[in-house]
Amino acid sequence: MGKMANNIDMAKTGSATAKFGKGVLKRKIFIVEDHPIVREGLRKMIGHEPDMVVCGEADTPGVAIKLIPKIKPDLVLLDITLPQRSGLEVVKDLKALCPKLPILAISMHDELLYAERMLRAGANGYISKHQPADELLKAFRQVLEGQVYVSKAISDALLQKFSKTTRRQEAKMEILTDREFEVFQLLAEAKPIKEIARQLNLSAKTIAVHSSNIRRKLNLRSTVELVRFAIQSENLQAAKDNQKVPS
Repeated sequence: MGKMANNIDMAKTGSATAKFGKGVLKRKIFIVEDHPIVREGLRKMIGHEPDMVVCGEADTPGVAIKLIPKIKPDLVLLDITLPQRSGLEVVKDLKALCPKLPILAISMHDELLYAERMLRAGANGYISKHQPADELLKAFRQVLEGQVYVSKAISDALLQKFSKTTRRQEAKMEILTDREFEVFQLLAEAKPIKEIARQLNLSAKTIAVHSSNIRRKLNLRSTVELVRFAIQSENLQAAKDNQKVPS
């Protein structure tokens, strides 16, 4: 399988949205799925929505990683079982290239076995392909709005499993100074050192020192590991907060 003919033709702009018809802005969605029938089904479902458009597709991880940074979609739908590489590795690669890119994992596999790993890898949600169209669209829109989507079953299981972990993380956070915690929160937003320095009106060198101190206190080996830990903490907290909001 290789690059699909319409991948780049469908969206060459780097804008956050695609403009169609009478000034209607549609959110751009990129599909990463190796089964043509599933891609077609997702494409048709999205095509019926007035606020969404499929801006590109890929059937292998290599094609996805090549096209997505160029097309700059608003949302990536990512099958977790792909040829050549796993969806977990693709999430990590895409987040390294595009830290703020929303990614919704879609799969036919047992939610409870895979959802936790995908969220830890940096995905913004997880949904089963077996869900009805209205629930799939709800998940798309929820992630597009900056929220984390998981089913209630996943959320209940994850929150129960992570309750002890969360308490341990909160205990770790308590040993950070107020300034270190500010830096930690900004790292969770995937902001680079220089941007954090500007926002806090400090030098990049000072932020680097704070980052080093945070790594030492949290027993993290590198800046990459620190950023990933911060983002994971943010995603898990967001999933917990979303469950508190009545639907």
